[in-house]
Amino acid sequence: MTDSKLILVKNILEDYIYPVLPYKLVTMIREIPLEKLIDLTEIRLRVNQPPLLVLANTDILVSPMGKESTIHGKTYVCNQDDLQKTLQLISKNSLYAFEEELKMGFLTIDGGHRIGLTGQAIVNAGEVKALKHISSLNIRLAREVRGCADKIMPFIITKGGHVLNTLIISPPRCGKTTILRDLIRQISGGSKICKGLQVGVVDERSEIAACKNGVSTVDLGPRTDILDGCPKAIGMLMLIRSMSPAVIATDELGRVEDIYAVHEALNAGVSVLATVHGRNNNDLLYRPYVKELLENKSFDRYIILGDSPSVGTIERVIDSKSNEILWDITTK
Repeated sequence: MTDSKLILVKNILEDYIYPVLPYKLVTMIREIPLEKLIDLTEIRLRVNQPPLLVLANTDILVSPMGKESTIHGKTYVCNQDDLQKTLQLISKNSLYAFEEELKMGFLTIDGGHRIGLTGQAIVNAGEVKALKHISSLNIRLAREVRGCADKIMPFIITKGGHVLNTLIISPPRCGKTTILRDLIRQISGGSKICKGLQVGVVDERSEIAACKNGVSTVDLGPRTDILDGCPKAIGMLMLIRSMSPAVIATDELGRVEDIYAVHEALNAGVSVLATVHGRNNNDLLYRPYVKELLENKSFDRYIILGDSPSVGTIERVIDSKSNEILWDITTK
């Protein structure tokens, strides 16, 4: 497992991350032994601050010689030029082509890796029209972990092979999208407990399928259709009308139109797999719109994820109708 994780992180860095970083930063990061980066989840660059490599349970500050450092004064300090060069590499010198993504505060590069941005917001009539003077970048590494949803599958598939409506709940950086991706792959491909089903994916932020020119670059199974870059609510309705999916999967519910589209899918007899930010199902009762899904018991299963002892830990599986805890990491 360790060897395969090393190969995975090496391939992600070499194929997707290093090509969008300035050579100077790449040289520094390459000096750090790969074994220390096996659980790398993010690379954060901030103007006037050191490069920060975020691991599962700790982080690393990088020195000018590419060494691990815990002393702030001994680290390399990023400047505006480092971030500007990174943006130029990401956009292939056509940043104007990403105006809409910049307004949303993120870009997605090949491989499905999301890059969050902050800077000076240009606001008009209460809406963010643009971001300029970018001062922070957060490069989040997306991983394809085959089999990470194995424990969940028996809880969301009925004896008749029907997929139960399932909501995956976790704070950011706890593996929601990775688990969702593996569920899609297994349901689409079929397994010992269910035959392969037609799956429609609405991938608004291009993180689930990591599409390149509309084609997935990760394995989502042979019966999966993907709407890439499409708003969730619009995409779910399009899939229902045009592709006859048995299951629709999407990421990060939150807007009122998302909730409407979920109800439309459920009323059409389509199973829904979705994710949402939160620590647990009780937290979601305080969120506008999303709480309607819980109050109406729209989903059959809640999957609660955490990051201890590692990212993607399945903490609980809950039957939403009865509130019965079907799986609890503290008792298993």
